[in-house]
Amino acid sequence: MKDRTFAAIDIGSNAVRLLIKRTDDDEQEDKLKKLLLLRVPLRLGFDVFAKGKVSDKKAENLLRLMKAYRQLMKIYSVDEMRACATSAMRDAENGKELIEEIEDKTGIKIEIIAGEEEAQIVYNNHVEYHGDCDGNYLYVDVGGGSTEINFLTDGELKKSMSFNIGTVRILTDKVNQEEWKRLHDELQNLIETYKDIVIIGSGGNINKLYKLAKLKNEEKNSFSVDELSRIYHVLKPLSVKQRMKMFDLKPDRADVIIPASEIFLNVASITGAKEIVVPVIGVADGIIDGLYESWKKCES
Repeated sequence: MKDRTFAAIDIGSNAVRLLIKRTDDDEQEDKLKKLLLLRVPLRLGFDVFAKGKVSDKKAENLLRLMKAYRQLMKIYSVDEMRACATSAMRDAENGKELIEEIEDKTGIKIEIIAGEEEAQIVYNNHVEYHGDCDGNYLYVDVGGGSTEINFLTDGELKKSMSFNIGTVRILTDKVNQEEWKRLHDELQNLIETYKDIVIIGSGGNINKLYKLAKLKNEEKNSFSVDELSRIYHVLKPLSVKQRMKMFDLKPDRADVIIPASEIFLNVASITGAKEIVVPVIGVADGIIDGLYESWKKCES
């Protein structure tokens, strides 16, 4: 089977990522080799959740970034790509206008995907990367604008949920209290039937918190909710600059890491989860997995 190169662009509320992977005959079956991962913190959500639209300056920067990503995809001879925008672009008044301009000037077609599809993407990614499917797992992907939650029992997807609760929304005070109540009620309904739930965390913040824990479980890539709570209470009283200095955090991580912790701790409190598994994966990986699976079907 001829090698194939895939690319994914994930336009989130905090950062915009480009991931490029290629099939590799030297790797195990159904494995892709990562060639490039770039993350640029455009922070579109700070505009959208405060003002309802992407500002002219950030719109221009997004266009410039897409032009740069297009050139990188040419350099890496990408065969297939998909670009997806999530919560911030869903809410932006000028979102449709902006993606039309980007397609016209770069040839990159951006899909604004619903929260349910975003949840399905991260679930598909879970199936590939998390080998042990026995038990009850709550897959929680915390983004800048939304939190996507998938519930799996013994490897079977039972429920997908999307909430307009994200790190940037919290920082801009744009989370409706009714949305917090909906999150609580949906999870409360789950635990009436299912017990012993383990959280699988996704997103840059939970990966950083896991690294800060310095208690890596190499076998399971997990840490306890108690440990997350400990780290949160160390970081919370500090200023953004203090977090950057003391824990070597980037500016665009030092502020959002607190609301991200609060979302995970909130979910853990409602469900009674004691452990968080942290595979190093994200939406972009799920996008590429989808492209790869479609290609395999066409080739077979």
